Amino acid sequence: MKTSPALPPRLQTVAWAGLALALAALLWLLAPILAPFALAAVFAYLCNPAADALVRRKLPRPAAVLIVMAAVSLVIAALVLILLPVLYREGLMLAQRLPTLLDLFNQRLSPWLAERFDLALRLDASQFQAWLAPFRDGAQDLLPVVLGRIGKSGLAIAGVFIDLVLIPVVAFYLLQEWPRLITASARMLPRPWLPRTQRIAREIDCVLAQFCRGQLSVMALLAVYYSIGLWLAGIHFALPVGVLTGLLIFIPYAGYMGGLLLAVLTALLQGSGWEPLVGVAVVYGIGQVIESFVLTPYLVGERIGLHPLAVIFALMAFGQLFGFVGVLVALPASAALLVGIREVAGAWFASPVYLGNANPARDNPPAAAPEIPPEPASGNGEGAA
Repeated sequence: MKTSPALPPRLQTVAWAGLALALAALLWLLAPILAPFALAAVFAYLCNPAADALVRRKLPRPAAVLIVMAAVSLVIAALVLILLPVLYREGLMLAQRLPTLLDLFNQRLSPWLAERFDLALRLDASQFQAWLAPFRDGAQDLLPVVLGRIGKSGLAIAGVFIDLVLIPVVAFYLLQEWPRLITASARMLPRPWLPRTQRIAREIDCVLAQFCRGQLSVMALLAVYYSIGLWLAGIHFALPVGVLTGLLIFIPYAGYMGGLLLAVLTALLQGSGWEPLVGVAVVYGIGQVIESFVLTPYLVGERIGLHPLAVIFALMAFGQLFGFVGVLVALPASAALLVGIREVAGAWFASPVYLGNANPARDNPPAAAPEIPPEPASGNGEGAA
């Protein structure tokens, strides 16, 4: 039986490029319904090392997956129970004290700005008072509004509830079938491509796993630091504000500024003078130094190569293209692009075009090529079969 001739290399490249574009277009079209699946895949990837560790201890994989899912659910529930009440109380306190803060701004800070910088800036407290009047009496005034919103957008609430139920179910099945999915993916690859594809997948996995593990360690340590520091500075709700600041650190720069603004707002609302504000400035100033010069270099590491600006750009670009799903897959896609750029750079520095030699093997050109950044040593370990 005759076999069909293989396609020329250029046609193969065009075919695979077309397939990649078609897949990207399909993801873009399905983005509104892919959010729970993408979030479940992220959870499954992060939790897979823990499940594998339990399996290595002779525990059946379904039981290991259940234990990991239960632990993650408890952690998320604890964070929600810690953060939601403080955000609600902060909103009520802001509604009650904001007019007073505006009057204080107009009496003290506005004249100073006019004297030093010739800025005539005054805030109309009466408009804020009229706007916030329905919310001053506490939670009982907010309840009818919230219930009315829920009644008007019942379909959206039902969709959110379905997503919340679907995410753990999908994550459980992905964790359960993770080794089989990796094996099946490797089996579908053309045999000549398998070694290189596995190597690239392992590099992507190493970059992403080291970044995620290091970033989670930084977030946990900074949450502890900010909670203790704000408590020593006399800030009310120090624990939730510190925990939220640690979680927001995941978004470089923007997360730090968000946590700082929340702490400053808390210090202003408790009305204890300038001492809490000075304490917040000291705590966050020292925290920024610790994060930038101690925790991030040692726990995340520069050799991973995911620069904070690259993380910000990836989050914004993928979020613009694919919405919430894009934000979820931004870091995996960035890790893949990083490894791809390293591959392309290595091929370029060893190419005859770069070296100016039509026969690079004869003159041993790799010795003259610039040094390529070293690859990470280890990672999740499940990036390839």
